Amino acid sequence: MLEQVSKALATVVFSYGGSDFTVAKLIQIPLIILIVWIIVRSLGKVIQNRIVSKRMGPDGALLFKRIYLVLCIIIITFTTLEVLNIPLTAFAFVSGAVAIGVGFGAQNIINNFISGWILIWERPIRIGDFLEVGDAKGVVETINTRSTRIRRNDGVHMLVPNSQLLENTVTNWTLIDNMARSFVRVGVAYGSDVKLVEKLINEAIVENDAILKDPEPSVIFEDFGDNALIFEAVFWVNAQAESNVRKVKSDIRFALCDKFAQHDVVVAFPQRDLHIDGELTIKR
Repeated sequence: MLEQVSKALATVVFSYGGSDFTVAKLIQIPLIILIVWIIVRSLGKVIQNRIVSKRMGPDGALLFKRIYLVLCIIIITFTTLEVLNIPLTAFAFVSGAVAIGVGFGAQNIINNFISGWILIWERPIRIGDFLEVGDAKGVVETINTRSTRIRRNDGVHMLVPNSQLLENTVTNWTLIDNMARSFVRVGVAYGSDVKLVEKLINEAIVENDAILKDPEPSVIFEDFGDNALIFEAVFWVNAQAESNVRKVKSDIRFALCDKFAQHDVVVAFPQRDLHIDGELTIKR
């Protein structure tokens, strides 16, 4: 039985460049690569965790991990071929197949692959950044080889090809810092004390701890509207997501409602005066 197995493993499948490729050799290649790859991936995770623990940042850790894995793949490939005495010329057909693949549609894959490396290296977009891509807004969770995974505000994950993030206009709310400028607009009824309204809006802003003192917030008397005197509170906050800004704006509106009610300031609403010329005739 053992002799039959040994004979079967020693069977030459094909020969190339003076080297015989037996069944045993063809089985050894994927086994060796698999075992070494498992070890490499485990070491990569340990190293990445160590880097993150040193406060290097998830982007630096991801870049180091990518470079580490690429170098390991190259070393594993050449070492395996050298141990098994397999000449590199035996894989010359692979280059031809790659060239054909590029010609028949692999351009997008290669484009996204290179774009992913550019994103990691230049860091115009980093893990944890809050992006606005088209109509979607969300936080970057990871930058993969082909696409970037973004978690939208509604909790849904969105995969965006890396090339689109480089070729299209993308709004990065947190590229330089987490500071975001926002405003709350409110209209009060005509006849209201505008100085009192300005004072109340300023109080609502100052009492909110989430609003930054520098740059200093301001209150603007924006316009005489059709039905209201329009005021606008302009302020800056530290926000890593749109939800943070919306929460601050909501708190300011709650505070304004309370303060306006205490001082009998009426929040305006659309009104129309109807004038009728002539006499009204009521038929019974």
